[in-house]
Amino acid sequence: MKAASFDYHRGTSLADVVASLVADPDARPFLGGQSLSPTMNLRLARPARLIDLKPIGLRDFAADESRFHLGAGHTHAAIEDGLVQDMTRGLLPHVAAGIAYRGVRNRGTFGGSLAHADPAADWLTVLMLLNGSVHAMGPSGARAIAAADFVTGAYATALAGNEILTGCDLPRLSETARWGWCKVNRKTGAFADALGGAVLDGALCRVAVGAIDAAPMLLLETSTALRAGGVPAAVDVAPVECARLLTHLDADGRALRGAAVVRALQGMH
Repeated sequence: MKAASFDYHRGTSLADVVASLVADPDARPFLGGQSLSPTMNLRLARPARLIDLKPIGLRDFAADESRFHLGAGHTHAAIEDGLVQDMTRGLLPHVAAGIAYRGVRNRGTFGGSLAHADPAADWLTVLMLLNGSVHAMGPSGARAIAAADFVTGAYATALAGNEILTGCDLPRLSETARWGWCKVNRKTGAFADALGGAVLDGALCRVAVGAIDAAPMLLLETSTALRAGGVPAAVDVAPVECARLLTHLDADGRALRGAAVVRALQGMH
């Protein structure tokens, strides 16, 4: 099956893109198209017009002593290969390397993945884990959306239909930071069946679980245990907290997510 017919607009600036979305509510913006193209070919998505964001780049990068900004247009491969300066002591390149296949990583983008909001997407869980914020541009100007408020459901975000995700702010990890990440999937390149992440860097101490058929979740009790008692204490708490919070999953699903979090904690380095 092929996509239904659509018009194409090559964006010239953020203002032009936003104006195009305001003028045509049935238009869809795209960067790498690695999520949108398959759904169009299956005719699950039928946008009347595609607005190409690639000409405007969105590959900015800025950093200060505590945080850094990563533009939406950076590809997974660029992050994996170190073409974007890593401020996370290896966490972002490690996550990027586990996304899909190299061909997808060459074209798929950081911002596109966030905006698509697939519950199994790696970057959504990273956003929650690091307590980042998403930056968007719309008719009313720019705004920031906290990680906890960004995902509103499966494939649904707080972005308005005429807003563009322009990038993300994340904390810069120190030289003494420790992190762990676990992705459970049936084979290399497959979607995640479970995601677990942990980070400990001074005041930043968070443990998150993802690929839970909803927004990624911060595990507050496990995070507190990690700060107070280290990895052994957090490992004891994580499966119990996952079993208590993930009641929308069956017993095997809860156990799998708990195991992913435990592996992430045990792998902290």
